[in-house]
Amino acid sequence: MSPDPIETRPEIHDFDFIHGRWTVAHRRLQQRGVGAEDWDEFPAVSSCSPLLGGLANLEEMACPARGWSGIALRTFDLEAGLWSVRWVNTLNGQVQPPVRGRFGPDGCVLEGPDEDGGRPIIARYIWSRIHSPAPRWSQQFSYDDGATWETNWIMDFTPAADMATSAPPPSVVAT
Repeated sequence: MSPDPIETRPEIHDFDFIHGRWTVAHRRLQQRGVGAEDWDEFPAVSSCSPLLGGLANLEEMACPARGWSGIALRTFDLEAGLWSVRWVNTLNGQVQPPVRGRFGPDGCVLEGPDEDGGRPIIARYIWSRIHSPAPRWSQQFSYDDGATWETNWIMDFTPAADMATSAPPPSVVAT
């Protein structure tokens, strides 16, 4: 009997660093794609759990200060060797187009086509500081097919004081 394909792929543990409960410091550009430099800063809580033996994980992010919550579903394609991330939030309930990518020694870059305010873009998610107790996620958009990139969202994760508990954060429904 051959081994389970999941057991033979160390990549399924790439996102293990984000499992658990976190406090999250958000820093988001107030306007994207116009050269703005005004940032909106707000707190959130996050909880991430592995699924299917590490082949996937589900993260719930609650941002009560802004009245929304969302989930990120991350899945690993065994054949392609790529991670995919899909996002949905309570503001519109729509599953965003996936970004795809893989990990290197210092983090992960995932990219994919999307829209921002009706403008076609390439969205890029970057995971850095993954070997530290405070990982960072950032989002960049390119409005010119990858020639230039604007960082428009940064999230710094800190382990929650109650990291030992596995209960998810409270959901927030937009009103």
